[in-house]
Amino acid sequence: MSAAPGARPPGSVEPAPAARSAPPPALDLLLVPPRARPGWVALPSRIAALCTVELEKLRHDRTELYTRAVQPALWLLIFGETFTRIRAVPTGDVPYLDYLAPGIIAQSAMFIAIFYGIQIIWERDAGVLNKLLVTPTPRAALVSGKAFAAGVKALVQAAVVLLIAAALGVALTWNPLRLAGVALAVVLGSAFFSCLSVSIAGIVLTRDRLMGIGQAITMPLFFASNALYPLDLMPGWLQVVARFNPLSYEVDALRGLLIGTPSHLPLDFGVLALAAALGIAAASALLGRLAR
Repeated sequence: MSAAPGARPPGSVEPAPAARSAPPPALDLLLVPPRARPGWVALPSRIAALCTVELEKLRHDRTELYTRAVQPALWLLIFGETFTRIRAVPTGDVPYLDYLAPGIIAQSAMFIAIFYGIQIIWERDAGVLNKLLVTPTPRAALVSGKAFAAGVKALVQAAVVLLIAAALGVALTWNPLRLAGVALAVVLGSAFFSCLSVSIAGIVLTRDRLMGIGQAITMPLFFASNALYPLDLMPGWLQVVARFNPLSYEVDALRGLLIGTPSHLPLDFGVLALAAALGIAAASALLGRLAR
């Protein structure tokens, strides 16, 4: 009996099937999902991206920089010049205007950061915050991006104050390393105060309440520091308050870096870094209350 057409004779070995060809490299990305990066690897890039988004808002509207430069200019031109002339505050061999300039830099940076929570509440009302919270980005990255954006804004403000102080004859250093230290101190201080504002926003939940609290604490924070006068001139109880105020350590670092007065830079930067880390942790924990 003859075999059917196309049938293999008994005992024959079936040839091995041809190996499948690998997909072209161009299709590989479509067939194989990208490998997820560990959280600690992606975190810096997410913080940088959020910080860039915040700074883009400033690029489109620079009015805030111009209006906020008025107050520190008045402090230096009126308060600083007057108290330098009457010598009401003993500052040793340092002219009072020189002594005051670093304090005004820290003050202007704090005033920018302390109302940063209002923007968070606005984003909550506009629905932007809820969209950010459902992304894989950790809340700490969201808070850190906004905190360091506040620090960069404060750097622009600090540059304006430095130029005004230089025009008034303040003996400032222009050493690049010292200026880098000044930038770091301003960023860390602004990061803490912006996180403090976001934490308060997570508690009070409304812009009106946050505005009232912000206005109530800015001047006490400013006057309960060494921005205007040495700690030795304060009463004992106020010295205790000032030593728990991060603004005092920021001013001390700025003063030591810019005009060369005795300072405690390792302690100052250590306190500022710790305060910024604690502020980010607190603001991250309270951020979810805004989205409820």
